[in-house]
Amino acid sequence: MGPRKRKNEDALEDEKEVDNITKKEEAVEEERGGRKRSRGNKYIGAHVGIQGGIWKAVESCVEMGGYSFALFLGSQRSWKRPALDQKAAEKFQEQRCQHGFDPAHILPHGSYLMNCGSPKDDVFEKSQALLVDELNRCSLLGLSLYNFHPGSSLGTITTEQCVEKIAGAINHAHQQTPSVVTVLENMSGQGSTVGGKFSELKSIIHKVRDQTRVGVCLDTCHAFAAGYDLAAEGGVTAMLDEFDQEVGLHYLRAIHLNDSKGKLGCHLDRHEDIGKGNIGISAFRDIVNEPRLDNIPLILETPGRPGFEYPEQIELLYSLCETK
Repeated sequence: MGPRKRKNEDALEDEKEVDNITKKEEAVEEERGGRKRSRGNKYIGAHVGIQGGIWKAVESCVEMGGYSFALFLGSQRSWKRPALDQKAAEKFQEQRCQHGFDPAHILPHGSYLMNCGSPKDDVFEKSQALLVDELNRCSLLGLSLYNFHPGSSLGTITTEQCVEKIAGAINHAHQQTPSVVTVLENMSGQGSTVGGKFSELKSIIHKVRDQTRVGVCLDTCHAFAAGYDLAAEGGVTAMLDEFDQEVGLHYLRAIHLNDSKGKLGCHLDRHEDIGKGNIGISAFRDIVNEPRLDNIPLILETPGRPGFEYPEQIELLYSLCETK
């Protein structure tokens, strides 16, 4: 038997093996509730509430016509919260599977109390402990991503020192928890927050020991307020190119879709409804037609107004997609 024939037969066997694995995975998904929930390659959704039970987040997303969603994992008003109920976690996973949501399209959002870059020892310790708790909650829910604001120096330590503390908290949390990817959010540059510049996100990532477990969520309002001109012609492309050069697109795990009440470079974190702010509808048309943003969650955090709430804004964004 010649080497070429042997090679072809080996390739055929490999293809059969891959096909068998794929069929097994599809069978598992069908057993859990059906096919993956999708609408083309863009997974647009919104931040939803958990009132009445954490599984309600899944139902809320489906009802509004979303294909991805964000949620808080507990109260935003307390450092210490009751443990996540096992039955509630199981019901969440059942709902997720039933409606076909991939864990990669669900992005829990961190508590606003948390400041992993805080120069105050007590706040830093509580933030680090809360990060561990939140990652454990993700694991119980069968989720793979966790998004949070990096932190603030409070103006009393250097940016470099703040970056060290943030990376240290992430490394500690990774040691205490399995697999969940910590997703850093870019910031507007307001006050002494860290993460408004892509170079600052890069600095944090470089200090994380397991870089397979760290990523970035780009918030459009934050980026615009920090000085990245998404409203300009080709602005979305330019921002993604710069992010790729500075950080690397392989770290991009999600987008927060928000127009901006503030002007370019204002450093104000003021979200506006899609097309109603200073970024404008053209940028969001570019976003939903950008191939580099395929297959990641695109999540609204807009204020909403009568007749233009999340369902209407989700449908508007899908209507802008050139490939339906």
